[in-house]
Amino acid sequence: MTQKVRVRFAPSPTGPLHIGGVRTALYNYLFAKKHGGDFLLRIEDTDQTRFVEGAEEYIKNSLAWCGIPYDEGPGKEGEVGPYKQSERRAIYESHVQDLIDKGEAYYAFDTPEELNQLRETYEAKGEKFSYGPLTRNELNNSLHISKEELQQRLDSGEAYVVRFKTPINKSLQLKDEVRGYIEVSSDVLDDKVLFKSDGLPTYHLANIVDDHLMKITHVIRGEEWLPSLPLHILLYEAFGWEAPKFAHLPLILKPNGKGKLSKRDGDKDGFPVFPLAWEDPTSGEVSRGYKEDGYLPSAVVNMLAFLGWNPGTEQELFSLEELTHAFDLNKVNKAGAKFDPNKTKWFQQQYFQLSPDEAIANAYFEELNNMEVNTNIDYVTHVVKTVKERAVFVADLWELSSFYFEAPSDFEAKAAKKVWKEDTAHIIKQLVEVLSEIEDFSEANLQQIVKPWISDLGLGFGKVMQPFRLSLVGDMKGPDVFHIASSIGKNETIKRLNFAIKNLAD
Repeated sequence: MTQKVRVRFAPSPTGPLHIGGVRTALYNYLFAKKHGGDFLLRIEDTDQTRFVEGAEEYIKNSLAWCGIPYDEGPGKEGEVGPYKQSERRAIYESHVQDLIDKGEAYYAFDTPEELNQLRETYEAKGEKFSYGPLTRNELNNSLHISKEELQQRLDSGEAYVVRFKTPINKSLQLKDEVRGYIEVSSDVLDDKVLFKSDGLPTYHLANIVDDHLMKITHVIRGEEWLPSLPLHILLYEAFGWEAPKFAHLPLILKPNGKGKLSKRDGDKDGFPVFPLAWEDPTSGEVSRGYKEDGYLPSAVVNMLAFLGWNPGTEQELFSLEELTHAFDLNKVNKAGAKFDPNKTKWFQQQYFQLSPDEAIANAYFEELNNMEVNTNIDYVTHVVKTVKERAVFVADLWELSSFYFEAPSDFEAKAAKKVWKEDTAHIIKQLVEVLSEIEDFSEANLQQIVKPWISDLGLGFGKVMQPFRLSLVGDMKGPDVFHIASSIGKNETIKRLNFAIKNLAD
């Protein structure tokens, strides 16, 4: 029987979730759902010195906004919880003791001062100090003291760490699902710290124990963890466990391709690198988020999917369901993916245009209410249908449609100079008389009456329609003039024309 696929996203609550983290969560989710498996969220909060208040909720809220639900995790308890490492201390204590009993790990009592002195001594010789197979037998640890002395030192409360005992002269053949096979000699590794006397494990131990106990079959994580792969494989072997398959995802790079994308890049070039806005609880500094900048979650998810993966087809727009069917770890790139803010806006524009008019109208209606614009949802929907195609964000709609809701209080100077001539006021007064007689003020009927009237006067079409537009809009922009007039109604149209006559007379 094939083992059920189980993957996890395991962020640390040390601040806001970067879009690189969201992409890791997305790839895990897509892989799990494609194979009928489970997607777990685990909060890796063993390093309490870096814990940031509110970060865990931010992570959960970010995944929820992106539409990436987890099957098990905090608040969705399964059989292998708890899902916060700070609540699993006893589990790690028993497992590190197991390694010590097997001779796969040992106590080390070296003080930070002693280790710093060793590093300086090695650096003076042009060498780099490594606490590992070549040095550990000469250092302050339990490998060369009696059991009695060890127990005495532990009982006295002397500070210690537990280090992994790296095998000597072992060749490791490691397979990565993205990069293929990697060969590493254990002689280049050091004896990593697994556990501290404060009762908390390091990332390496907690990560391996949790993945095993949570029955994780595939570890899909960022490439920054690739150097840890040899140690993690050795830990699985030391415990006598079967290791999951590993896949290390490429970095998301700066727009120029030089280095990892950071918050600083977003601040400098004016784009978010976080899914939601984040207020630093210490400094009060607010970082912008895709949600608050007006992006649709579907656009952000589609954009992130393509940062490091390609379906191998011409298709670029994918729903989450379509991404699930198409996703393949074999099509994840080895090289880093350059972040392109313009491509992100392109995705937003595509999804904005695909969004139902009603959904956009509801968002715009809320914005208009905040601006204290008196209107109704049916009218807003009518306006949205007309101007939507020129917008990328809801925030663009006011610039494109303000004249549907408010009469112009002044007129764009260059436009006024160009279209409002000496005889224009007389022509527009005649237009007011014509419009006053029209009962059916629909767009089609306005056209059927006004256009022949212009022809009968023997005037150029622009001679009437351009000042007509200027009067209604305040500028030479906007949709069809007859649509605007019909939308704002007969009384408002005539009112605006009279205002223009009065104010553009000079």
